Amino acid sequence: MAKEPDGETGLPASLEMAWGLRERPGKGPRPTLTLQRIVDAAVALAAGEGMDAVSMGRVAKELGVSTMSLYRYVTAKEELYILMADAGVGTPPDSAGGAGWRELLAEWAYAQRTVLMANSWILRIPITGAPVSPNQLAWMERGLAAMAGTALRESEKISAIILIGGLVRNEATMAADMMDAIIKAGVSPDQVLGQYLRTLRLMTGPDTHPAVTRLIESDAFTGSDEPDFQFRFGLDRILDGLAALISERSTP
Repeated sequence: MAKEPDGETGLPASLEMAWGLRERPGKGPRPTLTLQRIVDAAVALAAGEGMDAVSMGRVAKELGVSTMSLYRYVTAKEELYILMADAGVGTPPDSAGGAGWRELLAEWAYAQRTVLMANSWILRIPITGAPVSPNQLAWMERGLAAMAGTALRESEKISAIILIGGLVRNEATMAADMMDAIIKAGVSPDQVLGQYLRTLRLMTGPDTHPAVTRLIESDAFTGSDEPDFQFRFGLDRILDGLAALISERSTP
């Protein structure tokens, strides 16, 4: 059960430490552990064995300490998850100088996608609230700043990055789920696609599923030379919509 927020910030002690607002937990002798060591050990477990391997007891074992000693820094597993996600996403990369809002948002989206593809364990962490950790807010700041010179309202800017972030997360989650299924089945991606197409051809036909039949007969599954076509297509449509709204607002 999560501990109630404390202190003037309203944040748990672990998040206050992550922000540099609290140097060490509680009272008593100076502990030998650090919050960074705990988070690093948890991230290493998640990256190596998946989120199911992460527990307070297992992290303590990896660090060679008692489980109770972790609770001086992190009072609940949910807090540890927040800190792990923050460490996993890291700080956003520097933006291209002189780029327009569209290029900056596309860059922001692709950078997030790269991080989540490389650290798919982050996708297995439940979302329990709005972002409050340092790196997550740095990503939010970068996304909002990309639209600073536009005519969009602040409510529209945050809605835009939520929409784009949802596209990124959905695409990364689907890719991670597919890869997990491929690994468990012990087959290649091409074999999975081939089996899927064979199943579609067996179960559908021009009389019962004319639209699906046209899809199968096209090169939609195999003809694109761009591996990121689906992601780029979705992102471009969102950006097109924003461009139309910005243009409308900018017209006298």
